[in-house]
Parts: sequence; C-alpha cells; structure tokens
Amino acid sequence: MDEMINRRKLLQAGGALIVAFSLPMARAATPAAGRSLSTDRVDGFLAVAHDGTVTVYSGKVDLGTGVRTALTQIVAEELDVSINQITLIEGDTALTPDQGTTSGSFSIQNGGMQLRRAAATARRALLRRAAAQMDRDISTLSIRNGVVTAAGGERLPIGSLVEPTSLALDIEKDAPQKAPGDYTVVGKPVRRLDIPDKVDGRFTFVQDFTIPGMLHGRVVRPSGFGATLVSYDESSIADIPGIMKIVRISNFLGVVAKSEWSAIKAAQQLKVTWSSWSDLPDQSKIWEHVRNTRVVHDEVTSRLGSSRAVLGAVPRKLRSTYDFAIHTHGSIGPSCAVATFTDGKLTCWTASQATHDLRKQLAAMLALSDADVRCVYVEGAGCYGRNGHEDAAADAALLARAVGTPVRVQWMRADEHGWDPKGPPTLLDMRAGVDPQGNLAAWESELFVPDGSATFVPLTGADLAGLNSLGKLSPGGVLNDLSIPYDIPNVTTTAHRLQSTPLRPAWIRSPGRLQNTFANESFLDEIAASVGADPLDIRLQHLADARGKELLERLAKLSKWRERRKPDRNAEVVTGRGLAYVKYELMRTYVGAVADVEINRKSGAVAVKRFYVAHDCGQIINPDGLRNQIEGCVVQTVSRILKEEVTFDRSMVTSLDWASYPILTFPEIPEVVIDLIDRPQEVPWGGGEPTCAVVPSAIAGAVFEATGVRLRSVPFTPPKVLAALRAS
Repeated sequence: MDEMINRRKLLQAGGALIVAFSLPMARAATPAAGRSLSTDRVDGFLAVAHDGTVTVYSGKVDLGTGVRTALTQIVAEELDVSINQITLIEGDTALTPDQGTTSGSFSIQNGGMQLRRAAATARRALLRRAAAQMDRDISTLSIRNGVVTAAGGERLPIGSLVEPTSLALDIEKDAPQKAPGDYTVVGKPVRRLDIPDKVDGRFTFVQDFTIPGMLHGRVVRPSGFGATLVSYDESSIADIPGIMKIVRISNFLGVVAKSEWSAIKAAQQLKVTWSSWSDLPDQSKIWEHVRNTRVVHDEVTSRLGSSRAVLGAVPRKLRSTYDFAIHTHGSIGPSCAVATFTDGKLTCWTASQATHDLRKQLAAMLALSDADVRCVYVEGAGCYGRNGHEDAAADAALLARAVGTPVRVQWMRADEHGWDPKGPPTLLDMRAGVDPQGNLAAWESELFVPDGSATFVPLTGADLAGLNSLGKLSPGGVLNDLSIPYDIPNVTTTAHRLQSTPLRPAWIRSPGRLQNTFANESFLDEIAASVGADPLDIRLQHLADARGKELLERLAKLSKWRERRKPDRNAEVVTGRGLAYVKYELMRTYVGAVADVEINRKSGAVAVKRFYVAHDCGQIINPDGLRNQIEGCVVQTVSRILKEEVTFDRSMVTSLDWASYPILTFPEIPEVVIDLIDRPQEVPWGGGEPTCAVVPSAIAGAVFEATGVRLRSVPFTPPKVLAALRAS
C-alpha cells in the first residue's frame, strides 16, 4: 500500500515539483496557478525542469495500446531529448488539457499532433533563449539529447534555460517541425514503456489502486432493467462483520463495508424486493423488433446518380440482408473506481477513457460545479470503447458521498457483462444492379441503427438514483463507412435512425465501421461471384484511389492471392480465403486483409488460421506498437465474429459469464502477417480500429470460397454454419 500511496502523492505534487520552460520574468508554477490547461498553450502540454527532465501532460490516455510510448516518442523527437528524460501524465482533469475522448483512433492523429506542435514551439523558444544567452544567431544552434550546441561547440543544457515559473506561451502553428529525414526516434520500433512494470507486477492498474482509510462498496442490482426497489431487510446482513452503511437513493441500493469480502457477502445476502419488469423484446425475434422500431429520421450518407431508376431498369438485381448481434465489451478485468468526497469536492480515480467528460457527468449527478470534481486516469484491464468504467465511477461517487469516506467499487463479472453498455444490434439491407454488359451499375444500402451520437452515455448509478448525468441515447458514430470507397455510377446509402434499442448502447471498438464494412465488403463479394469476377479484381476495377490500389496489390503479393488453389468443397475440413478492403471513414487509414479459414463441415466450426494485413496509416510513429495494434484488432474481432453475442430474457442480460459469453482462446488465435506501408512525409493516422473493420467480411469471403455458403449473420457460430450448409 505504501508504494501506491507514494505514487499518488507524487502525481499530486507533480505540477509543483516540475517547472515549465519560459521566457524571463516567470513565476512559480503549480497546477492551481500559473500553468495553463489550454490546448492552445505550450504549458498546457509540456514542462521542463532545471535538470532537463520533461513532463508531458496528455488528455489522451493509454488504454493498453502503447499510445504512451508513441506520444513520448513524438515529444522526444520534436524537442530533441532522450525518451528517458520524459514523464507522461495522462487524463488528470486537474493537470492535463481536455483533448477529447481517447477513441476513434485519434490519439496520434489528433492528440499526438497537438503535442508535436507544442514541442516544436517549445524547441524554437528554447533556441531563441539560448541564442540570446550565447549571443549567437539562432540558425547556428541545434539541440541534441536535451543540450543546445553552438557551431563553435558552446553547450547549454535546456534545463539551464528555464525559469522557476511557467509563462503561458501560445502554440505557434508555423513553428518549424523536424524533417522526417532527420528523425532518430519517430518511425523506430521503441519498446513499450509500460511493459517492464507489468511483467514484474509493479504496475498499478485501477483494480489495484488504494488510498488510506478506504472502504469497499457493492451495488445491489435490480432484477430487471426497469424494476423499482420495493423494500429491503437490513437485518438480513446483521451477521456480517464490518458493515458501515446501506445506501439507498431511489432505486440505487448499495452497501459499504470495511472489507471487500464483507461488501460482497452483504450485496449477495441482503434481502431485497424488486417490482416485476419484463419489457425487453423476445430475443428470438430481435430483427423483427429492430425493423419495426419507430424511425425518428433518415440520414442519406451518400448519393450519386439515380440508383432507384437504374435498379428498376437493369436486368439483374441482387438483394441481401446482413445482421450484426449485440456485443458486450467483455473486458478481462471488471470495471473499478475509487472515489473520495470531502468538503463538497469529489476526486475519482478511474480507468475512463474520457476523464474530462466523466468529470462533467459526475458534477451533474452530484449537483457540483465542474471545478469541484477531479477525475484521475489509472489504467484498467480492458476497454476499447465505453464499457463499465464510468458507471463504476458513478457508483463509487454516490457511495463516497453517502459515507464521507473514500470508497472503492469493484464490479464483478456479472456486473460487467450484465450492466455495461452494449454495441447495438445492427441490420443492413443491400441492393445492387448489374447491367447487360455485366457491369455494376447501381448500389443501395439501408442501415437500421439507434439515433444519437458519441456524446454522454447515461450513468447506470445516476439513472437508478433518479439523478441527471447528461446522458442520452449514444450508440457511437455508427454511420461511418456506410458510404463506400468504390466508383459506381449510381449510389444511395441511407441510415434509418431508430427511436430506441433494447439495451443501453455505447460505442465498442470500430463502432458502425465494423458492421457497415462487413455488409459492404461481403455484398461486393456477392456481386463479384454473380458476374464471375475475382474479389481482388472487382475492387481494383472500382477503385480510383492510387493509395488504395497500391495497398491491394501489396496485399495480393503478401498473401500470394493470385496463386491460391481452388478448394476441395467435398472434404470434411475445407479451406478457403477471403479478401476485404477499407478506407477508414473514406478519409484516413487504408487496410486490406486476407483471411485463411478452415471449416469443419461436420461440426460447423470455423477456425481462422492466418490473417494477412496490408496497412497504410501514413507516417508511422512506432512500427512495433502499430503491429501490436493490428494484431489486437484481428484477435479481438475474430473473437467477436466467431463467438460473441449478448443473450437476454424479457428482463435482463443472461450472458453473465465467460461460459454464456465465450471469447477466443489462445489455441484459436490466428497467425497475423503484416505489411506496414510507411509514408514519413504524410500525416499520421490511427491504427487502433481500422483493421477491425475488414475482419468479418474477409472471414465470410473465405467461408464462401470454401463451401459456397454465404454467411450474413454475426456471429458465425457452428449452428448457423450447419444451417447454412444444409440450406445450400
């Protein structure tokens, strides 16, 4: 515990211990006074101490993706200091600027480039100050490993150029940035900075975080999502030692105890009566329910030519419907948070990937000003979207306020699987028309998804307590990649935005992009099969984007696509290959993938043996980290496509453990072969999501090549495969 307490004290004192570089006449810098938190100021992002060490303040956080290492590389490169000189503080609303949610593969593309501009401005300011001290022309100076060197050999460590206080300095958009040809750190495979402590067990996950005097809390969940609390019997837990308080706020019911085990026992043993509630739809009729849900408005995401007229006139028409099941995040470590409420102010330690947004939600829930709430990021064990971290934080905040003592809330597996928000059920109707010459003449798609955008997801604890948490229906950016990257003369893509969805939605890795690309790429394969075209050739035929074409050609070479053998569809275990492509959101990272798949015709089991990935995200910061991201995308998405589906009855989620919600196991992980296309002169884009988008259709295409059967319903479970084989 002492190690964790000291770490916390160090982080709290960090702003006071580290001084920012400045011009003359600067004053003492602390988080409360003197240091800016603005994204327009250098000292919002950077501080330089007299010993030359650098502190980076990042609103973007590392979710286990390696972003901490990449952001450190960017600053080290641009400021010309050693990586070992840099400490990065993440996601602390009292210390770091608000750079938005860590999501959408924007940590490098947006957050990293903000840091690059800040570091470039800092570098120029340091050189100006050194030029004044040395009485030299700035053009004769350079920085290397944190030391300014003049042409004549005179040297000044950058720490000697700082004053004991911070001076806010506007970030200069025209501050010279290093030329890629001069890079010594960016573009190199730097080992992840967090791994040694994780391997040795020194790393503090939020699940391990403690503070002195901390109590333990558990929330007693309703018997149904809409059930109300009728009564509870406090005497039913009288025999459990260390019970401090039962907390009831409307339908929010929690217990606080001195030990975690006492809190667990109390939550399980407390006799509670809930009202009956059974308003969820019948899961066996989920797609009827989705199709019959009221449409609040339509959004046309692309329109070219006259698809309706052409579809009415062409001799050959194709129609297909694709569906994508409800998914949970399945975080390996259930969500956790620690909160303390003192003198009307809340501090919460959380693994939220949106600490600045969570701050606003907790403030609204407790009727506090934003200034009276501090959220401090501590890495959790699993995320990739809006899972239960924020909800655990709300639970902890409500209980801490009720008892006036720090409270830790650790969700359990049933909490995580049952109560975290879900990726909504997604339904797509596809239509295409082929002209007499066999050319693809028209394309239409209709998407059925909940209304709303990626803003605030309602906090479960706040909802149960009848308190405002600013939440609305928020399924994520589910319209992205509904539009297609191909040149077709007549196209209409439409999203029907639905009034509701069965379970509380939120974004899960590659939200919308995954589902829409699955339908688009699979349907293009159907069209290719109908006209006798190869899946690669039909994509090249309809692509005008030179980078996209180059990527597909490199993918074909990497995977030896054109040399593949025709499968033996009569074997008991058949093999096939499928290909897919995406230009993420039609404006950034290009990804192509080939999947090698085996299908057991007797059992219906699908096994993905190998994935080939060609990846172009512009300038690469850390190729090793990028490979990690791509491999993670493949592994997690293969799991989602082959196995994962939330089940529920008319009252609540029933897939509450790993037996009822299985995920991919180690023996089932495919080999991943990657071709990274580095473009140092281009802007860097993200790698945390795009590869996910091509996984399902590549698998589906491989199953089709092996069996002649088209799978259109995720997940591709053995019963679905067997049913499709029987129907073929």
